[in-house]
Amino acid sequence: MASRNLSRNLRQLRESRQLSQEALARAAGIPRATWAHLESGQGNPTLLVLMRAASALQVSVDELIGPPRAACRRYGAAELPARTRSGVTMRRLLPDVLGGIELDRMALPPETRMGGVPHRPGTREYLACEAGSVTLTVAGETWRLEPGDVVVFRGDQRHSYANTGSRAAVAYSVVLLSPQTGDPV
Repeated sequence: MASRNLSRNLRQLRESRQLSQEALARAAGIPRATWAHLESGQGNPTLLVLMRAASALQVSVDELIGPPRAACRRYGAAELPARTRSGVTMRRLLPDVLGGIELDRMALPPETRMGGVPHRPGTREYLACEAGSVTLTVAGETWRLEPGDVVVFRGDQRHSYANTGSRAAVAYSVVLLSPQTGDPV
């Protein structure tokens, strides 16, 4: 199964990038015959060969050996991770993990307040109000956001979100995490 997935994924990724087997084999630092063997489904690559092929295609090894992805897939709201804290529901906006980025939709019922968790030093956070009004407090300073407003702040500080209004509010949080020491840049 994994070799069939690898074969299909390599071919599809190579063709979508309009590259030859020779060009990708060169970029991966492996012989073209090895690349052709992998695409034929007959290869039994080492982990090093898989890592080189993934790097040349700029995808993860998981994406190479996993089931081929559909050209399009709909995710229902219930399929996206959600959590509720202090009455505020936070739901991931995207089903895939994007390195160093967190994207959440925040639904704040009337009269709710939720403390934010300070992130590692150097993190930037963006809060955009979509509906209602949201009050953001960061390091003792307070901002009231109305629909369309955005506040950018250091996410490594104490912060909180509140809806002091009488109707529900919706905001979007984008967190750009700073790389940890030793993280690839």
